[in-house]
Amino acid sequence: MRSVCELTAPDCPKLDNQPHRICGAALTLNPSIQVVRYQRLRLVKRGISKCTVLGMAQLQISSKSEKPAEKPGEKPAEQWGNGLEFLFSCISLSVGLGNIWRFPYIAFQNGGGTFVIPYLIALLVIGRPVYYLEISLGQFTGRGVFKAFDMAPLLKGVAVGQVLATAASITYYSSIMALTLRFLLASFGSQLPWSSCWESWGSDCHDGAAQNSSGKMSPAQLYFEREILHELPNIDNGLGLPNWQLVACLAVAWLVIGGVLIRGIKSSGKAAYFLGVFPYVVLLILLLRAVTLPGAIDGIIYFFKPQWRELLNPLVWYAAVTQVFFSLAICFGTLITYASYNNFHRNVYNDIVIITTMDSCSSIIAGCITFGILGNLARETGNTDIGSVVKGGAGLAFISYPEAIAKFEYVPQMFAVLFFLMLFVLGIGSTVGMGSCILRVIRDQFGLRAAPIWKLASGLAVLGFAVSIVYMTPGGQFMLNLVDFYGVSFTALILAIGELVAVAWIYGVNRFCEDIKFMMGIETGWYWRLCWRFITPGLMTAVLIYMLLDMSALEYKGVGYPTLAHVFGCFLATLGLIQLPGWAIYAIYKKRGQNGQSFWQRVRAACKPSDTWGPANVQLDVDVNVDATI
Repeated sequence: MRSVCELTAPDCPKLDNQPHRICGAALTLNPSIQVVRYQRLRLVKRGISKCTVLGMAQLQISSKSEKPAEKPGEKPAEQWGNGLEFLFSCISLSVGLGNIWRFPYIAFQNGGGTFVIPYLIALLVIGRPVYYLEISLGQFTGRGVFKAFDMAPLLKGVAVGQVLATAASITYYSSIMALTLRFLLASFGSQLPWSSCWESWGSDCHDGAAQNSSGKMSPAQLYFEREILHELPNIDNGLGLPNWQLVACLAVAWLVIGGVLIRGIKSSGKAAYFLGVFPYVVLLILLLRAVTLPGAIDGIIYFFKPQWRELLNPLVWYAAVTQVFFSLAICFGTLITYASYNNFHRNVYNDIVIITTMDSCSSIIAGCITFGILGNLARETGNTDIGSVVKGGAGLAFISYPEAIAKFEYVPQMFAVLFFLMLFVLGIGSTVGMGSCILRVIRDQFGLRAAPIWKLASGLAVLGFAVSIVYMTPGGQFMLNLVDFYGVSFTALILAIGELVAVAWIYGVNRFCEDIKFMMGIETGWYWRLCWRFITPGLMTAVLIYMLLDMSALEYKGVGYPTLAHVFGCFLATLGLIQLPGWAIYAIYKKRGQNGQSFWQRVRAACKPSDTWGPANVQLDVDVNVDATI
């Protein structure tokens, strides 16, 4: 079905190869080819029947398709089976290891209640607005994070940097899954191995009695550090050799990740119903047990009671902002990827409220469990300072949760199996989202030339396994902390600022809100506009500046790193951040063929959406018959 509209002056001043804008749509006129593609489709929404352009021309506009358009050189897009699959997939992605594993130890490192207040503030003015932005952007463009940044080619390096940060994250998330499997296997014994002291631990272990327990460690902590990790006091002399048991568990973890990725988005969508619900059942059971332990209330009070002076510490705010990134899985490209499989006209506003609320509740529940257990440990060891009852670190979850499970009176092995199965399930949800992001970028970039999905997923699994072995060494937790800081958290904050600049300032908040209205039929409120343009990037920039001014050398459990480790960390950070100027220079360089343009004109041209930018649900072909006298 076709419609015809007549164009006359003065809306387009020239009929040449320059882009023109009619009824809010980007239009490129090329009289030699005489084919024009509308990449912005708001004009269809407004119902063009008559428009004006210099001279006379006839536009034949093809009617829009309700299905995602297949762009030249691209494979047909996959989609979620229904809206619930999308909702539960986002829940399993966002409510993952970032909440249950990472949140408690980051909160513990930053003073408990002192951390919770900045975290909740960051969740409201950074987490939720960026979540809405990324879901809307992914759903509008229908492509992965790299192609989504065709809206602002000058800052396409943001997308590349985010993919690199995602690649770094998936390596150590898989190592957490390996540790989880190791504990899961140990839970099938007749007695939990961390429920009592081992003779080989000597006097370092306390048996639960408060007498003469000061300065000693719990059986759960000793089991994790000495029997699972075989942890080194420092890495001055190297990382040591990988533990074969952990390497085997790591191989199983990557087999599962690769298998789910091979099955595709529809398969993971079906699994999301289980992945999104099962963890809450186990968490509620653990919460009920943790709050009934002697001394638990002291730990929970510590979790919620802030030290007001520490709220001025920029490092606490930095930790809160970056934790929001991990909790919600924002600024890593994963949400844009998941939303790209969504129905174009789906109203995701309610989804965003549900997901972000469940995410924050999950983090608070995990915090209450962990700090309740720490309060109990403090009472048993006679330690009045809950902040020093354990050394903390990335392995805190493997100390606090097993400690609580060991105190179950009936069949603690069953609860241990349920918990570590839950933790493994959470790991699947998080890593599959990361892997999907990486694979989507590759498939978008190479289109029909890309290898089959099973080859790409298998290659990612093999490469990820090879890299992740470094975390299976006695110094692996040192490396995890190093990669997390330099390769992920630090770069993610800077790239997040770049993302907001690209959408809110280069592409434009008003234009983006028009896209949302065209897509979902809703107006964007002032709260979202203010956050996207001013509050969110402003707060992140302030946190970054103050953090840089107050930053000290990275440590793990109070132990410093050798110089070579810092050099490697700086290399990781540079690799992610150099993408910003690198891709900006490339975008400007591509505009060199336009004669007569100054450098700043080419910069402005690189800020405009590329020819491939546009909504996912339709692509209009417009045949233009130009009068020869024009």
